[in-house]
Amino acid sequence: MSKRVPDEEKALFRAAVANARPLKQRTRARRPAPPAAVPAQSRAEQQAVLRESLAPASEELALSGADGFNYCRPGVQRSVLRKLARGQIRIDAELDLHGLTASAAKREVNAFLDQARNRRLRCVRIIHGKGLHSGANGPVLKQQLEIQLRRHADVLAFCSARPADGGSGAALVLLQITR
Repeated sequence: MSKRVPDEEKALFRAAVANARPLKQRTRARRPAPPAAVPAQSRAEQQAVLRESLAPASEELALSGADGFNYCRPGVQRSVLRKLARGQIRIDAELDLHGLTASAAKREVNAFLDQARNRRLRCVRIIHGKGLHSGANGPVLKQQLEIQLRRHADVLAFCSARPADGGSGAALVLLQITR
């Protein structure tokens, strides 16, 4: 659908731009090169490996890896942990620890687990975050949560959540239902 421009409009345009001249070519200011990319994830993994190599050999304090963790109490079948890790057990409640200090998070987790036991909940999710702003010591809440969950009497198993459920920034916890 091309429109034909009438001759009189063409003449008006030519008259309007008759004295126009091209602009002088100027040299452009060059942008500085962008800074080199910092491989933050690689650095975080290297720091995690270093921390793990320097950590005590105690089973209780050793994390199961930089990205995730898992634990299964003796006597609990590994297949139960696999079901938990695959998201095959329904999550009944959730606690988000973002923005809390370590001591406040510890209190919240204890209260949450006590409440879950009283409500007879089977599986809960605790969002601890990935600890990206924790500094050189790594994810403080994640490490504390792992130790706390291992020591809690009602915890049968726990693992890092699937990516859809929070990934390595959340834990799925399987609780013992008492009668």
